[in-house]
Amino acid sequence: MPETKIALLPDRGAVAVTGEDAEKLLQGTITNDMALLASQPALHAGLLTPQGKILFSFFVVKTPDGFLLETARDSTRGLTERLGMYKLRANAEVEDVSSDYSVAAIWGGPYEPHGRGKQPIWFADPRLPEMGYRELVTIGSDWALAGDQANSATADEYHAHRISLGVPEAGRDYALGDTYPHEALFDQLAGVSFKKGCFVGQEVVARTQNRSMARKRVVPVVGETALPEPGSQILVGSVEVGRLGSVDDKRGLALIRLDRVVELTEKGETLMAGSVPVRIEIPGWAKFSLAQYASSPST
Repeated sequence: MPETKIALLPDRGAVAVTGEDAEKLLQGTITNDMALLASQPALHAGLLTPQGKILFSFFVVKTPDGFLLETARDSTRGLTERLGMYKLRANAEVEDVSSDYSVAAIWGGPYEPHGRGKQPIWFADPRLPEMGYRELVTIGSDWALAGDQANSATADEYHAHRISLGVPEAGRDYALGDTYPHEALFDQLAGVSFKKGCFVGQEVVARTQNRSMARKRVVPVVGETALPEPGSQILVGSVEVGRLGSVDDKRGLALIRLDRVVELTEKGETLMAGSVPVRIEIPGWAKFSLAQYASSPST
């Protein structure tokens, strides 16, 4: 039987959006379609600049009082303020509630929370089934975060799991404020709706989708030996084509100009992460391939 693991993620926090117009506020601003919450427990989404770059990345889950946005703890204040800017006269309240919750990731096997008192907020990770589950437990709750259903793991083990699947994380694999949704794989990991209509930055996202492929993507890289530290250059010959993000020994994620990689490697150049030769491994769940960059125009 698969071993279920659970890891506390102390770098994650939460923002609550409540009030009569909470859903309307989120529907008009975030990248995904709030209507999907009628048929699934959570959304993967982002809030963009008007120029279409990701300012915040988060999960959205419905609660009895409204909605909870699970995001990076160091982003909660900024996200609260940004949503407040768009609130205008809407009957909605936006509050940083990170101090009320512990956030955990669960993966590797079956799991169902158990305990007494106020139930935790628990949902399947909407990006990829293999990512497992997320759980937000109220501080001081009697609900167990492990018990006999899962083995305690570290945050590093969670990130190793994420890296093995090729799933990027904001701030580790791409820079907030300087990355487009397609580059961060929002189009591949159920992070953006192309049908719901307007949201902040929607025109740029739609243009990228309609023109062809994104030139840059976060992709898995595998080194011949252990990879260098995050932030190291990804080179083809003497040309920088990207930067290394999360690393777990020989495996990592990197934001890379794939069209340049294909062009230069076809000329016999070697792809390197610092001084380590690497290869790109596109995940099986991805709907793009390196071969497309040899034959199709880029945006």
